[in-house]
Amino acid sequence: MALVPYEESGMGLQKFHKPLATFSFAKRTIQIRQDWRHLGVAAVVWDAAIVLSTYLEMGTVELRGCSAVELGAGTGLVGIVAALLGAHVTITDRKVALEFLKSNVQANLPPHIRTKAVVKELTWGQNLGSFSPGEFDLILGADIIYLEETFTDLLHTLEYLCSNHSVILLACRIRYERDNNFLAMLERQFTVSKVHYDSEKDIYIYKAQKRNQKEDL
Repeated sequence: MALVPYEESGMGLQKFHKPLATFSFAKRTIQIRQDWRHLGVAAVVWDAAIVLSTYLEMGTVELRGCSAVELGAGTGLVGIVAALLGAHVTITDRKVALEFLKSNVQANLPPHIRTKAVVKELTWGQNLGSFSPGEFDLILGADIIYLEETFTDLLHTLEYLCSNHSVILLACRIRYERDNNFLAMLERQFTVSKVHYDSEKDIYIYKAQKRNQKEDL
């Protein structure tokens, strides 16, 4: 199942057809296998994942001992980096992408860190019963805001996984008005702030936390 929800230039697409994408994070070389032909957007590294991984490496968020989840992980780059930086990470995507995702996680995490990373199926808004409400300290998402029909389910998933103390970090490129529409939906339930902008890649990182009930009184 290949989803191609937005256009990239011909030059931009070339990087997606490379079988390996190589990065350096957490003092390690990470080699991510890509498979655009068979899995489309789920199996390539988008710029938002690179920017979010870089942001995590900056140390702005305390990851050691943190319970984190990556939504719509695709290749798993962000979750892999979070695990290398000390977090206990649940790396999630739809069933169709799981085997591919597992192969990247296993290839890039040494055995002593691999135990801190779990690959698990999560289709937004559907199989949430396999997770505990408010289970995670940190929720990560890179370029997961693009299909308008998923917005309600994504928002429900974020609400379910968050406690009052959880932090959400979403990295995205604002391509269309619908992207702003999702941020407006998010702001009804969460306090949202822009915490980082990569001008070279045109990627924003937004931080969100559940609104304090007292704020709404």
